[in-house]
Amino acid sequence: MGTVGRALAGAALAGAAGIAYAAVEAQLYTLRHVTVPVLPRGQRPLRVLHISDLHLTPSQDRKIEWVRSLADLEPDLVVDTGDNMAHTEVLPHLLHALEPLTRFPGAFVMGSNDYFAPVPKNPARYLLSDSRRTISEPRPLPADQLGAALSEAGWVDLSNRRDVVVADGRTLALVGVDDPHIDRDRFPAPDVPAAEADLRVGVTHAPYRRTLDAMHADGSDLVIAGHTHGGQLCLPVLGALVTNCDLDTSRAKGLHGWPGARPDEPRGAGSTWLHVSAGLGTSPYAPVRFACRPEATLLTLVAR
Repeated sequence: MGTVGRALAGAALAGAAGIAYAAVEAQLYTLRHVTVPVLPRGQRPLRVLHISDLHLTPSQDRKIEWVRSLADLEPDLVVDTGDNMAHTEVLPHLLHALEPLTRFPGAFVMGSNDYFAPVPKNPARYLLSDSRRTISEPRPLPADQLGAALSEAGWVDLSNRRDVVVADGRTLALVGVDDPHIDRDRFPAPDVPAAEADLRVGVTHAPYRRTLDAMHADGSDLVIAGHTHGGQLCLPVLGALVTNCDLDTSRAKGLHGWPGARPDEPRGAGSTWLHVSAGLGTSPYAPVRFACRPEATLLTLVAR
């Protein structure tokens, strides 16, 4: 075998090894711990569990049990930012996964993959900054049943609406939108009494700039989002290549500021804290992650 042949064989072997690892990494569920200095001075910490993008199918027993185990954290509040389902028959399995978490106060919004089942895509579409496309005959998912079940369990539905939740004795004024990725977002009208809350929180599935701007202007102290998968296929050091929305790749996951770099106080003063989850799942047609482990996050909110 010549030099060129050996190089091609080596590249093919490296590619196969990378794909094999990416399939393994997609199941390395990880709990992140993040501290957010956002509460009024003098308040004790408040723990918020952020879950997102489960993209669950009925056969994913390990993921189901891992999600159920998160109840051992005993959070003060659970926030689910959507894209829970990836199969038309998954609802009973999803409700089983979430059942231990529903004994805590919670809030949720829907993502596109709560309304419509995923479909095969050309892998090259991954490189587009926003991979939306029109599906002529989308397969519906039981979003209405999911919303009814979570609401009956005591979680508040924030799809284009506001609500108030009491968590560990603190009053949280919540505002949310339905999924901006499929243009279902309609920002709700202002609510004056919300100004008296201990904390104002915005919740969205997809962190489109228009939504983040609206929540910042509305006075949200913290915005919680998912959708990006953290880039899903990332490059070491460089990080995410895309976010699947108009959010910049530097904020594809983790804690940041909006519109400024909040941790840099001189430039970020007055900005809203933004947490974007890399999520726990993938499309069943692309069950791989690279340099971007699936995650849930325990946000510990502390005094400013």
